[in-house]
Amino acid sequence: MSQNVANVITEKPTKFRWVVAGLIFLVYTVAAADRANIGIALPFIRKEFHMSNTEAGGLVSLFLLAYAIAQMPSGFAYSKFGVRRIFSFAMIVTSIFTGLIGSSSSPLMMKIYRFGLGLAEGPLPIGITSTINNWFPPREKGFATGIFLSAAKFGPVLVPPLCALIIQQSSWHYIFYWFALPGIFLSIIWYVLVKNHPSESPHCSLTEVKYIESEQLSQKAMVQKRPYSLKWLDQLIRARKADPLDTNARVFRSWDIWGSTLAYFFVLGIVNVLLAWIPTYLINVKHFTIMKMGFVASAPWVGAVIGNLVGGWFSDKVLNKRRKPLMMMTSLSTTFMMYALTNAPNDPIFLGSLLFLTGILLNVGFSAYMVYPMGLTTKKTFPIASSIINTGGQLGGACAPLITGMILDAYSWDAVFMFLAASSFISLLVVLTITEPVENPLNI
Repeated sequence: MSQNVANVITEKPTKFRWVVAGLIFLVYTVAAADRANIGIALPFIRKEFHMSNTEAGGLVSLFLLAYAIAQMPSGFAYSKFGVRRIFSFAMIVTSIFTGLIGSSSSPLMMKIYRFGLGLAEGPLPIGITSTINNWFPPREKGFATGIFLSAAKFGPVLVPPLCALIIQQSSWHYIFYWFALPGIFLSIIWYVLVKNHPSESPHCSLTEVKYIESEQLSQKAMVQKRPYSLKWLDQLIRARKADPLDTNARVFRSWDIWGSTLAYFFVLGIVNVLLAWIPTYLINVKHFTIMKMGFVASAPWVGAVIGNLVGGWFSDKVLNKRRKPLMMMTSLSTTFMMYALTNAPNDPIFLGSLLFLTGILLNVGFSAYMVYPMGLTTKKTFPIASSIINTGGQLGGACAPLITGMILDAYSWDAVFMFLAASSFISLLVVLTITEPVENPLNI
């Protein structure tokens, strides 16, 4: 037996992709915290700079506008140069602008630094979804994306109590100084450990690389797996076998891509309104103390972590990689939850429970928007498709907080929640128009 053959036989299988998943969770928890801390600081920033609701909403939206602008260039850059260097650089610059926000001495400086933060952080989600697409086999991509999007919600879980404690001890400026530090450290770790492809990593065994690159389940796994038989669901979601969108031109011509983009526009708008405005709502409307606000404001994001993980696992394992059903469920249930918030209780326990349930339902289908284009595209065209969907989502995220500020200056919080309910229902109608790309649909 030759030495090379012996090495292959004796090689221990690795699971380094889950180390990558863990690092994704840590990196994006920090990134999400860097963008979410403005919501806790906003009441104090408004007081210091004498801002109206509309001006405060505009400050939040400015970050998201820059974030949206960065999506398409990031997709093309990742497609051409790979993830590793661009992602690490973006994370470092994100940390720098986070710290600079704390040094703002005027509304203009605050706006400039928030815009810079949006441009810096914009490449991160496309880099992570591209990493997931390269580092995980199809049957694990939904769960891996759930981990990523759980990090996007776990950051806001940590932000309210930490920020409340910092404000109690010093001032809102120090929120941004402290939050700037972890990202620099993690960007270095990412650059060292995460290669563009698992085949380039010294930490990945040949067995793991082959497993990641496999496109079908082994015969043994097929026998053990419970067969998928929900024919009625495939008919409802219009499941079909689709030819891969193997060129950028085909990606740009696909209604499935643009339809999911439009639906994500409304869904992410709701998420960003809750992220930016709920702390203000709890302080100004419910009259909670800063610490009580900190814990209640975390409730929807604790639910969001659970919703993302459960949704990713359920679409992979139970729905056999069908993404559209949970997208529909999120839109329909969130419509009712936004209406329910018009009668939100004043008791922090009951209100926290309502926000917790809202977070679960809003996010059980949230990760599907990131995974959905993986079933339509090739690995080469995926970054472009992902950047289109994320651009649309971030534009929705930019519009909704500003519109919320304008509604609050003219009407009330009940009008805000009805606006969010209508947005969620529109997203449901749009999702109904797209198809579900699957390998073996049951209705044909």
